[in-house]
Amino acid sequence: MSDPTIGSLRVNGATLRYEVRGDGPLLLLIPGGTGGAASFDGIAGTLASAYTVAAYDPRGISGSPLDNPDADQRVSEHADDALRLLDLLSPGEPAWVFGASSGAIAALHLLAAHPGRLTRVVAHEPPVVEVLPDAVQHRALLDRVRDTLQAQGLGPAMSLFAAGLAKDRAAGPGAAADPQAPAPAPTDRGMAGLPYFIGRIVPAFMSYAPDVCRLNDAPDRLVLAVGRESYGELPHRATAALAELLGTRPRTFPGGHTGLTSHPAAFGEALRSALQN
Repeated sequence: MSDPTIGSLRVNGATLRYEVRGDGPLLLLIPGGTGGAASFDGIAGTLASAYTVAAYDPRGISGSPLDNPDADQRVSEHADDALRLLDLLSPGEPAWVFGASSGAIAALHLLAAHPGRLTRVVAHEPPVVEVLPDAVQHRALLDRVRDTLQAQGLGPAMSLFAAGLAKDRAAGPGAAADPQAPAPAPTDRGMAGLPYFIGRIVPAFMSYAPDVCRLNDAPDRLVLAVGRESYGELPHRATAALAELLGTRPRTFPGGHTGLTSHPAAFGEALRSALQN
């Protein structure tokens, strides 16, 4: 796979680092967590045979610094960043978008706000917990994570957050993880981004309520996806609940919530299929 072309884009309050490879219609990849564009290294080559694949570091993550590191984060602003990249790389032409986790939430907002700009959006396990009947419990969890981060620091806050994501995990289809494909350990750069992610991104994104009415207006443009191994976990539950509200069923992708990096070859093939069918 050839090296990507690296670029930067000034947006409101930040400078985005992005990378482009391949040829064809634009496919924009929106990462979740702290991995940034590098989290797509395992699938970008496969996709670049059919698309111009653009991946980027979201504002505040990795190589996309904020003008004000203490700025509050908003889903709408992250979605607008994605739109600015579409305008730069595919002006006037509809594009494909894939988002993972918090990046999938940004992708949902982008679709609701600008449906005519997109051919199809594939959203993998967006943790839109506000659609769940027990959303009040998850709001309380976010409050506890925030208070723990302030009082005890990153480690205890991360442990509490991880336990909250796994809460209510139940035995069911694919509930057992594949012991041959563990999720990769975070990189040093990813670890450095954890305070920002837990302190700024998690509260803003996991309190976001998707516009179900607007998403219902573009039923053929949205594919929701869940991990085969994440059955019962909070992001899986939230995605399944959103699919039910939209009168559809989520597709099942290889791996769990981090299947993108733990099962890259199979995940890339599943994504290619979901983009086209």
